[in-house]
Amino acid sequence: MSEKIGLIAGKGQFPLLFAQAAQRHGCQVVAVAHRGETDPALAGLADEIHWIYVGQLGKIIRHLKAAGVTRAVMAGGISRGRLFTHFRPDLRGLSVVRRAGAGQDDRLLSAVAAELDQEGITIVPSTLFLEDLLASGGQLSRRAPSPEEMQDVELGFKVARELGLLDLGQCVVVRRQVVVALEAIEGTDECIRRGGRLVGPGTVVVKVSKPGQDLRFDVPAVGLATIGAMQEVKAAVLAVEAGKTLIFDREDMLRQAGRARIAVWGL
Repeated sequence: MSEKIGLIAGKGQFPLLFAQAAQRHGCQVVAVAHRGETDPALAGLADEIHWIYVGQLGKIIRHLKAAGVTRAVMAGGISRGRLFTHFRPDLRGLSVVRRAGAGQDDRLLSAVAAELDQEGITIVPSTLFLEDLLASGGQLSRRAPSPEEMQDVELGFKVARELGLLDLGQCVVVRRQVVVALEAIEGTDECIRRGGRLVGPGTVVVKVSKPGQDLRFDVPAVGLATIGAMQEVKAAVLAVEAGKTLIFDREDMLRQAGRARIAVWGL
């Protein structure tokens, strides 16, 4: 009998890709999706789907246990703005938020994972079945960064790691050895646009995982939308952390980057 694997789904295409990959590996996918965040197309890919509001941890547990799930993944993020607009925690969720706080992603998600583990549901890395989407090291695009751009990459990497220690964002925008934008609640694409608007063409975008990143959740990801945001402001380089960053639609993304003369580099 095939395994029933749980999918706690957030926004973007990651949950959809996971559902497809899990089924290719012979699993049945039991999805718990977030209203206003998760792509409705997931309903056509999962074997079973339940819709909840952000914060309803008790419902997540009930749905997964009722389906006999013992392993689950968290795939796709939740917009931080939801904590201010559409956050509807049930008693179980409210209890976890009170203990862990809502301001730091890793602490909150670790507390959620611990709560699920108490109920016999183990959270496993979200890259399960999708390891081939992780970035490799070195030159990924048609052109490599120039020596000057690599200096900006190195600075951006150092700053991004420090930003990660504070459990804030994962993206830093640099231009000519000046840090011009740090990711916060707005997300990567808006951070890229803000940096480009401030200093004009030629920015370098660096996105890395947090030091000690728990790959069970919040894995950095880039894709066509990332390159699209960079094109809008004529950014020059995208640097990501090899082995710890997911690249969606890799061939199309690198093709689009090549047309825009954007260098993509794996750190």
